[in-house]
Amino acid sequence: MPDRPTRDHILAIAHDLVLSKGPSAVTFDAVARRLGRTKQAVIYWFPTKRDLLAALFLPALEAEAEAVIAALEGADGRAQAIDRALRALARFHLADLDRFRMMYLAPQTSRGRPGGAGLVDKVHPVTDRLYGVLARHLDPADPDGARAEALALHAALLGLMTMQGLAAALEDPLKHDAETLTEALVAALTGRASAT
Repeated sequence: MPDRPTRDHILAIAHDLVLSKGPSAVTFDAVARRLGRTKQAVIYWFPTKRDLLAALFLPALEAEAEAVIAALEGADGRAQAIDRALRALARFHLADLDRFRMMYLAPQTSRGRPGGAGLVDKVHPVTDRLYGVLARHLDPADPDGARAEALALHAALLGLMTMQGLAAALEDPLKHDAETLTEALVAALTGRASAT
């Protein structure tokens, strides 16, 4: 069996290509050139481009979901669940803005569906679990409404991370730091006064 570091090196190259040029730049030829190996060496580990993109995206999405689910454990009530979920998401994404860009921004700039239907089929169970756990903390009596709210909360935090990422990329810091903005978002969405 070929050594696992080759697989990891392929993923690192693909990650760099996604961040620097977008998902459409991830081709077997481009990865093989940077790897210094044949195209077949890449195909051995990832038979399709969808497999390669899924190997980049899914672990990050699963880690994001796990961070939120772990933060929700023992949450007492709706406001605390919102507080814990948003703070966990902020910590997760601020720890690695490049990972955030790869997860949420790069796919939007590519033509077509970067992972295709196969990736979507793998994403749905992860997001369903994340939104389901959060929804149970928000309003167990209204699972459909709470699930929509869970998605909206996630999207609100992703918007904040988009602004953080943009400011970092432009080397033009926002007037307020990420912690202050996260606190303001939590306060706005829980209906309590902001500490700032």
